[in-house]
Amino acid sequence: MIKEFLSFSFLVLLFLLTCLNAFGQDSAYKITVKLDNFDQDSLFLGYHFAEKQYIKDSIAINDDGVFVFEGDEALKCGIHLLILPPNNSYMQLLIDQDQEFSLSTDAKEAVKNMSFEGSELNTRFYEYLNFLGGKGPEAKAINEKIAAAKEAGKDSKAEEEMLNKINTEVDAFQKQVIEQNEGNLLATIIKGSRDIDLPEFDDSEEGKKARYYYIKQHWFDNVDLADPCILRTSLFQKKIDTYLKNLTPQHPDSISQSLDRILTLAEPNEETYRHLLVKFLNQFAKSKIIGMDKVYVHLALDYYKAGKAPWTDEESLTKIIDNAERLVPILIGETAPDINLPVLDIEGTLAAKDHESEHRRFKFQDTLSLHNIDSRFTILYIWSPDCGHCKKATPKMIETFDKLKDKGVTMYAICHRTYKDTPSCAEYIDENPGMLKWINLNDPYFKSKYNVKYDVKSTPQLYILDENKEILLKRVGADQLEEVMESLFSKEELRKNTK
Repeated sequence: MIKEFLSFSFLVLLFLLTCLNAFGQDSAYKITVKLDNFDQDSLFLGYHFAEKQYIKDSIAINDDGVFVFEGDEALKCGIHLLILPPNNSYMQLLIDQDQEFSLSTDAKEAVKNMSFEGSELNTRFYEYLNFLGGKGPEAKAINEKIAAAKEAGKDSKAEEEMLNKINTEVDAFQKQVIEQNEGNLLATIIKGSRDIDLPEFDDSEEGKKARYYYIKQHWFDNVDLADPCILRTSLFQKKIDTYLKNLTPQHPDSISQSLDRILTLAEPNEETYRHLLVKFLNQFAKSKIIGMDKVYVHLALDYYKAGKAPWTDEESLTKIIDNAERLVPILIGETAPDINLPVLDIEGTLAAKDHESEHRRFKFQDTLSLHNIDSRFTILYIWSPDCGHCKKATPKMIETFDKLKDKGVTMYAICHRTYKDTPSCAEYIDENPGMLKWINLNDPYFKSKYNVKYDVKSTPQLYILDENKEILLKRVGADQLEEVMESLFSKEELRKNTK
């Protein structure tokens, strides 16, 4: 069976031609490929790297009717791929110490007909693939019988025993291959793909919890993340993704702890450690999930600022650290930074908007501090009259606030415009009279520095604060606000009732 090679058009963009040997120098690697039933005149050599695949080399068929990949720099260990145009199917090769060998096979039935000279590792690998290839269809057929029996309400005990027998045979064969290949890449891959051995747990809630914690604690027992070969296998990313998505609670603190564990395990191998730290930082810097900026801050301050990313240039390092430090005061769970802004006089501003001096085209009432608002909940809403997203969000905010205002919710709404555009704030509010029920503010000269304190790079921005001005949630969508607030009301009532 030849596996389909995905995203080949993308890989071609990353195509790197390996220089051919010159002047008769010995090759660090040389792979000779003979393919029957293959009518193309070129072949590609690719490789896994974490969750992606890349092209390493391309070669044309030679006069002897074979393809020869060679280079004066050894291939890095891991799973490499022989990619067959035009449908971009591929065959896998294990690259370890021995990098001079030949293979021949039938392009239409590659695994079944694969033969190697000079690579005992790959010979054993394809023996293993052929064994699995034989058991797979058997297991599939039995599973279909079990499903049909259950649907018909019939007994499937015999079929289940047959399936258990196949699973036992596969398990025994895998253990045998691991034992016979201890220390090489084949054993590493098979061992890493196996489920961890579990002690017995009962079906009680405590038993289920104990089972979960055991699996999480031992998840990487069969995989050495610091092994440089693992990075270039499909196994690497699958193990990490399952750990982060299925075994880690999706809470910033829990995710940060799991990332710390992964990075600690990978740290002995510089390439793997660097790849993961850069990947994680970028992932959580771009995350749209509420509260995950806390993970970014953790990585930026506890790794980059702490000198654990020495490859980073000074300019980039400064930018990463500055960005993280700006976010610290506005993370969920922190007390919202206090700001003191003038309350916009809507009628006065509308009357003065045509004044000859642009500094006199607005009117204000007294200033009002965010922390001086006495309210069960305060919604800090930063908006702009010419912002497309705000024009969609604000009407929904008006509708939702009308349902919340009698439940102890106050809207502290800042029109994010300078003195030149302050009249447009008043005009927009006048056109949307529901906003008159809000506390409407504007800081025409940014004296309060609210834009810096709240890292306002775009609008709208929305923060939900409790009575003590602790940030409960932020960047909630206007269409989610009602549901979120109802949840907060329920949680507050539950806390009161359990005291």
